[in-house]
Amino acid sequence: MRVAFVSIETVHHRETEANRRLQSILELLAERGHDVQLFCADFWGDETATLERDDVTYHAVAADVEARRSFCLRLPFDLAAASPDVVHASARPPTVLRAAGWGAKLARAPLVSEWYGDGGLEDDRRTRRATAHGDVLVTPSELVATWVRERGADGDVVETIPNPIDVDRVREVAPDDRVDVVYARRLDEDANLESLLLALAELRDRDWSTTVIGDGPERATYERLASDLRIDDRISFVGDLPLEERIAVYRGAHVFAQTAEHCVFPTEMCWGLAAGCVGIVEYHVDSSAHELVEGWERGFRTTSEAELADAIVDAGDLEYRDFDDRFADYDRDVVAKQYIEQYRRLRDEYGLL
Repeated sequence: MRVAFVSIETVHHRETEANRRLQSILELLAERGHDVQLFCADFWGDETATLERDDVTYHAVAADVEARRSFCLRLPFDLAAASPDVVHASARPPTVLRAAGWGAKLARAPLVSEWYGDGGLEDDRRTRRATAHGDVLVTPSELVATWVRERGADGDVVETIPNPIDVDRVREVAPDDRVDVVYARRLDEDANLESLLLALAELRDRDWSTTVIGDGPERATYERLASDLRIDDRISFVGDLPLEERIAVYRGAHVFAQTAEHCVFPTEMCWGLAAGCVGIVEYHVDSSAHELVEGWERGFRTTSEAELADAIVDAGDLEYRDFDDRFADYDRDVVAKQYIEQYRRLRDEYGLL
């Protein structure tokens, strides 16, 4: 199947959650033999119109990500010339999504629009108009699906497809040393690590150890807080780690704590739960993390530091595991199948027109 992706910005321009998700989708499809093309702004800079990399063909529609007007003017004709079976476009910015819609019409192909929502979704006229573009609107979680519907999308065409993890890779990595609690996230203004630190401080009379994975502008602040709370001797701030080292920590940990205030899909937590961790989530209105633990006997949802501390204690009564096949539904093969089934259904429907 020939799939034409549209995103003016890629992970090669800037590392963001949305761009990482797009890259994951490209890789999933290319690995399975599909013809994958991405129409984007130039990032390779050698004046050639296309770049072949890792079985993906990149098309330079504009010289850089700031050239939105020229990108939108040229995109429909480039898409029509590519004759794709499906056009799959990022919803950000809305002007590029509209241009992708025109290109899909010229190519007589269905349009899938990808709504990731990192940074939230604007509630303005352009965003509301953009929700009308797409035969299917894909979101990473029910949280983002709700945001999209609230901005005018037809709920019947909104589909939730999570970020993928690699279950086989989890099985293959040997567990690291045992640790009671692990936290993993970029340590920025939304990390809310202080909730976990305050909860752990309430348990200072108990025997526990914690590993914090991640770096960021607030790391020094959190390290000072741990020192002020006199619990820094039992907390290891290890900074950023490669994926395999993170998996090893998760397989050795008993609890994965998620307290971030904003999270459209808790990918690191999903890795941790697949690696056997008990999941403890502090609920926040702009976080979807609670969706992973709802209705699960090894998951806790809390709303305060006191409840978080109690959940850590209660989690100690649950058996230690270093793998949980409940999260096989988030595996790369399953996620790839979800996208491919959507593409085939839409292509078959268009073939009947």
